[in-house]
Amino acid sequence: MTYTGGPMTEAMYYVLLALLNPNHGYQLMHSISDVSNGRIKMGPGTLYGVLSRMQKDGLISLAEADGRRKTYEITREGKVALRTEYNRLKAQIVDGKMVEEGEIENG
Repeated sequence: MTYTGGPMTEAMYYVLLALLNPNHGYQLMHSISDVSNGRIKMGPGTLYGVLSRMQKDGLISLAEADGRRKTYEITREGKVALRTEYNRLKAQIVDGKMVEEGEIENG
């Protein structure tokens, strides 16, 4: 199964960002917190579910398995998907400029 595109979940997006540098699960939780400036705190249940799905989708791969510690890395397809999602999110910001420009009342 490969990734078919479409909007990513926030968890997928931040896992891919964090995997621009290969990481193992425990360290990955800290890296996700770092790349999200502390906004995202991902627990092991969520993380390992997302990792499993993304591995099946071909977005990440197992770089190394040392006993129970598995190191994951982003694939070329994962980098393309990350760039596509980044561009989609940027387009949403541009589309929403009217919020900044005061066309929407507060409250």
